Amino acid sequence: MEALYDNLSHGFSVAVSFQNLGLCFIGVVVGTLVGILPGVGPIATIAMLLPLTFNFDPTGALIMLAGIYYGAQYGGSTTAILINIPGEATSVVTTLDGHQMARQGRAGVALGTAALVSFFAGTVSTLVVAALGVPLTKLALLFGPAEYFSLMVLGLAFAVVLAQGSLLKAAAMILLGVLLAAIGTDLETGEARMTFGLDELADGIDFVVLAMGVFGFAEILRNLENPESRDVVRAKIGRLLPNKADIKASIMPMLRGTGLGAVLGILPGNGAVLGPFASYTTEKKLAKDPSRFGKGAIEGVAGPEAANNAGAQTAFIPLLTLGIPPNAVMALMVGAMTIHGIIPGPQVMTKSPDLFWGMIASMWIGNAFLLVINLPMIGIWVKLLNVPYRLMFSAILLFCCIGIYSINNDTSDVALTAMFGLFGYVLIKLGFEPAPLLLGFVLGRLMEEKLRQALILSRGDFMTFVENPVSGVLLAISLGIVIFAVLPAVRKKKEEALSS
Repeated sequence: MEALYDNLSHGFSVAVSFQNLGLCFIGVVVGTLVGILPGVGPIATIAMLLPLTFNFDPTGALIMLAGIYYGAQYGGSTTAILINIPGEATSVVTTLDGHQMARQGRAGVALGTAALVSFFAGTVSTLVVAALGVPLTKLALLFGPAEYFSLMVLGLAFAVVLAQGSLLKAAAMILLGVLLAAIGTDLETGEARMTFGLDELADGIDFVVLAMGVFGFAEILRNLENPESRDVVRAKIGRLLPNKADIKASIMPMLRGTGLGAVLGILPGNGAVLGPFASYTTEKKLAKDPSRFGKGAIEGVAGPEAANNAGAQTAFIPLLTLGIPPNAVMALMVGAMTIHGIIPGPQVMTKSPDLFWGMIASMWIGNAFLLVINLPMIGIWVKLLNVPYRLMFSAILLFCCIGIYSINNDTSDVALTAMFGLFGYVLIKLGFEPAPLLLGFVLGRLMEEKLRQALILSRGDFMTFVENPVSGVLLAISLGIVIFAVLPAVRKKKEEALSS
């Protein structure tokens, strides 16, 4: 306990520096705006802002990017409550009761409850991240190349299972990401791989180019195609602070939601998205009158919002301790760390303690900032919701191009990003999710490195992955997860074949 206190004290000493406080504030404000404005997500925003992080030290840059991520979770609830459009995927459940509360003239109470439970959940989950950081890092330091490779396979298996839509499409996107990661010069042999004779691809595809293309540019194209329709609540916002009855009804859902979100957020493959859904289902089952849900039940806001923010915080656990990104946003974080010369993994705690503990401490500070800036500025957020997206896209596109060019001062990077933008747009139109592609790309390079190291140590014997107990168990779990996910689809096809 004393060690945890000392580590957190060190983290706060790093996080409260003038620059880091400023970057944390900028991050959460940008994140709130991103969450509030439908069509602009944290993945696209972080991808767009990656070039700007070159101007800051690694700790400050990652504090800002992290603030954008969990700030967007706050902002997403505002959009969900006021205009019935989830700003983020994790805010989908909040629309069910939050918007109904707003239509009943209780928008302020819904927004206030969402902010308060999110702050509580963020505080608790920050302590969870701090408490699990040291033991998980010590465990990860015992892992060899074979265990790490199998752990990454497990992460990709979760990504396939938890992806929205078709499992086959999600698997295809991951494999494509791994394939894109192999483009460039082989560091072992010096041979060019899949470069098609283009000098621009000799060093491989830049992470920022791919991320900004398939998320930033593609998101702009997708949003311009869809006509905007925003049913902004015209009723008065009303009082923001919940009364005694609201607090009493919210306490237990908040506690349960925090627990569910914190646990599910750790799961690789974007388990944080499951938290709000699990919380809503739990509250509805435990309610004395389930019919109230969907009609403005405050429990339907408190539980999912607590789960939402708790999951956003604990998603950093596998990133900071194991170097494994559990979702696309964390994959961008891995990219940012790599850009700054930091190798993601358990060595971060020992080699960069300022970064590790400074980020954890900044999460609590960021949550406090969000509580302070969200409630008094509700009126401003409502006005921003009326800004048409078509007026923003040209400025976003311009800044994207400037950012990409500034990385290597190379116009071919801008052209390549535009190509990936068109590619990402086509993927979206065909029903493919770009997020698994980015996960596959980030983990692909790490997996190849660990695969080669394991085979060198075993003198080319692939059985090392099975004979090693930890590696074998991880691979068995990965296989079990995929089989468990595929079985329902196989059964359904058999039933359809028999019925026909």
